[in-house]
Order: sequence, then C-alpha cells, then structure tokens
Amino acid sequence: MLVAQVKPEEPDIVSKALAKNRLGVPSVVFFGVAGAAPLTVIIGSITTIYAIIGSTAVPIAYLVTAGLLSLFTVGFVAMSRHIVNTGAFYSYISHGLGRIIGVGAAFVALPAYSLMQIGLFGLFGSVASGILGAFGFAVPWYACAIAAWFAVAILGLLWVDLSGKVLAVLLVLEIAVVLIYDIVMIGNPAGGHVTFSQFSPAPLATPVIGILLVLAIAGFVGFEATVVLSEEAKDPKRTIARATHIAVILAGVLCSVSAWAMSVNTGPDQIAARAAEHQTDLVFTLVGPHLPGFLVDIGYVLFLTSVFAALLAFHAAVSRYQFALGREGVLPAAWGRTHPRTGAPLLGSITQSVLAIIVLSLYALVGSDPLVFVFAWLTTIGGLGVLILMWAASAAVLAFFMKNRRGESIWKAYLAPALAFLLLTVVLAATCIGFGELLQVDGDSPFQWLIPALYLAVAVVGFIWAMIMRAARPEVYAAIGRGTEGRVSAVPDNPSMLRPLHADPVGARSGYPY
Repeated sequence: MLVAQVKPEEPDIVSKALAKNRLGVPSVVFFGVAGAAPLTVIIGSITTIYAIIGSTAVPIAYLVTAGLLSLFTVGFVAMSRHIVNTGAFYSYISHGLGRIIGVGAAFVALPAYSLMQIGLFGLFGSVASGILGAFGFAVPWYACAIAAWFAVAILGLLWVDLSGKVLAVLLVLEIAVVLIYDIVMIGNPAGGHVTFSQFSPAPLATPVIGILLVLAIAGFVGFEATVVLSEEAKDPKRTIARATHIAVILAGVLCSVSAWAMSVNTGPDQIAARAAEHQTDLVFTLVGPHLPGFLVDIGYVLFLTSVFAALLAFHAAVSRYQFALGREGVLPAAWGRTHPRTGAPLLGSITQSVLAIIVLSLYALVGSDPLVFVFAWLTTIGGLGVLILMWAASAAVLAFFMKNRRGESIWKAYLAPALAFLLLTVVLAATCIGFGELLQVDGDSPFQWLIPALYLAVAVVGFIWAMIMRAARPEVYAAIGRGTEGRVSAVPDNPSMLRPLHADPVGARSGYPY
C-alpha cells in the first residue's frame, strides 16, 4: 500500500540546512523578547518619549500597540503553520504577493535588520563607556562596542541553542529587575495615592497619538525574530505560533506597566519634566532612594546586557535572512551554506560582522555622537524598513488565505489580517510623513524624504533582479521563498484531502502565476 501524501503546489528545494530541533518555545520567546529589548525600551525609549512628546498617554499607547501587533500576529502565525522558512517576511510575501514582490521585500529586509543591529552597538558602547567611567576607567565607546562585536561575532557562528541559553539568563535577570523597579515606583506614588488616568482612552482621539504609536512600534521591532528561527525550532508549526504571541504580549505588558509606574511615582503632571531632566537615568533616579545601592548598580549592568541580548537576536535574524536568500539563489550560493558542526549560517554571520565593524570604524573616525548618529539614527532607519515589511506581510497573509483558507478560521485567515493591514497602513503613512521629526532634523532637511525613498529604490532593485531571474534562471526563480520545507498544502491536517504524490522536477512548469 502506497503512502498518500499531499501534493505540493510549489517546488520543494532542498539545500544546505540549518540545525534542526534545537529550540523549544522558551528559547524562541527569548530571541523574540531579546529583539524587542524591554529594559532598553523602558530606560531609553519610554523616558525619551515622555521628554519629547510630553504626553501622559504613553502607557495606553503601548497597550494599543501591543493590541495592533497581536492582531498582526494572528494571521502571521497562522501562515507560519503552512510555511516553515527562515526567510520569514521574505518567504511569506513571496507566497502571498508573488516572487517579484518577495525579492523586493528581501532587499528591504537586509539593510533594515543590518542597520538595527549596527545601531545598537552605538548604544552598547556609550552605556559601557559610562559605566566604566564611573569606576574610574576612561574607555572610549568604540572600544566597548568592539568588545561586544567580538562576542556577538563568535556566538553567531556557534550553536543557536547556545545563544538561546545566553539570552535566557540575561532576560530572566532583566525582567526580574524591571518588576522590582516597577513595584518600588508604584509602591511610592506621588501624593500618596496611585492614579490610573494614564490608561484613559481620551488621548487616542488627539493628533499626538500618531507619533506615539510610531515610537511605540519601534520599541517592539524584533519580536518577529521568532519566525526567522522556524527551521531550527522543535515542532515549528506550534512552537513559532506560541512563542510569537508570548513575545508580543510580554513585551507590551512590561513596557506599558513600566511607563505607568514611572508616572505614578512622579505624578502624571510631572513625568515629562522629570524625564527631560534625567533622561536615561530617570528610572534609576526614581528607585534609587528606595533600594540598596547594589540593586541600582545591577540595573545599570542589566541595561547593558539588555542591549547585548538585542544585538545577538538581530545578528541571528539578519544572518538567517542572508542564508535563506543564498539557499534559494537570490544571493550567491555561498551564502546558503551552514557551519558543518554548529549548523549556523556561515557566510551570512561573517558578512554581518564585517559590515558592522566597517560602519562602526567609520563613525569612530568621524567622531560622531554614538547615541544620536549611531544608535538613534540607524535603529530608526532600520525600524522603518521593518515596519514596511510588516505592512507588506499583513497584505501577503490576506492574499495567501484568499487563494485557499487551508482550514484556518475566518478570523485568522481574513478578518485579523485585513484589520492589521488597514491599521499598519495608517501607521506607516504617519511614519513616512513625519520621518524627519523622528530623526529630529530641520524641516528642509533631505532626510525628511530621503530614507523612505531609498527603501523604495532598493525594493525596485529587488523587483528588477527577480524579473531577470525569471527570464534567465527559471528553475531558480521557481524556488524563491520556498525553502526546504516550503510545501503549501491545500488543507493540512485533513486526511480526506490526501492523494498520491507525483514528483515534478524543479522548474518543470512552463509558467508561473507571478
């Protein structure tokens, strides 16, 4: 008796593979939450938003953002049950919107994630230099950044579960200190009473909510790293879905509660002024009078390790994007190879490390402020690219299930992706229109429009490259976004739909729908 199998709708391309069955739900969650770097967001981003915007609506803004991204995640993880590919956004967009648009998305993803990771080296170097300075050691930010770069470069070539264990230790400590600080701030409220007015939905109807949501979403960038690890996860069809939901909810709750706790301690009417005065030292200033000195010192150290955890997570993401593109022929085949012992993406990891050291060296030679021009600028520019990818992915999820619902509910296949696409369209438009304000440049600066235009340009280059591949290498074009397990079944988990498999050679079809 022959074993019946589901006939794949697209060719299945098998190449060098990443290490399989390495990561369970906790490890994947750690990668996702590490990318979002909650302690970095709480100490750095939230205090900055309070200082610049001056609104008390930050706690509700983070809750709304968590809700929006949870809505996006519904369709995103539903699609992950049908497609297992480390290319994540690139792969999903290829399946939903077509190979040409998928390659354009890949060309956006590579600089976006690369810039996010390199920018974080500026924050790490600056914070580490400050901590060492407090102990009497004058070490320049660049030297501190190089130390972190070396550690990330080595870990990026080792077993992915080793990085997961490192992230687990760092994040457990990080979340613990966040909770301690929150309890202390809430336990010492201004005026002797706790207020919940910061969760009022009224500010959502004012113009300030647009920029608040944009800045809040930037703090979540990195949670989608869970899907990038799908090929290395145990039981990816369940692991990735659970881990992605948990990563979004955990990051959202931590950021919202911490933003509220700060305003409870200072009083809602004083939070903006105190944030402008103390900036990234705000949290430590608020908890310092109520905690032993060593707990405050530990907070500074964990702030540093939070940034390191994010560096490691983004390095894993960008190196695996390069691997996926090399495996499928979009990049040279050398990028599609893994380390023979660890299964890590070899050339992708090395390429990102080389790019990082070049960019950091140039900034050091020019003498630029690492907080403003390395961290703030590069992560903001990279964040715009990831937002573009999320917007396109939400459209791709909807298009994917419009062709065939594949046993998913109407909510998961249609309603949630459609709502996410509409809301992300509004947020993306607001981001592009006000991008100069996010970079804090003058109104006549070319950076008001240059960065969105450059992303459009690299996407167009990707479109053209895909069309060239379709004409010159149709068998490679057929593999775009399909990975090693990119089979798409009509209705998975339904035995009645199974039928004999007739093997077709790769590229045997004479034409492609897109």
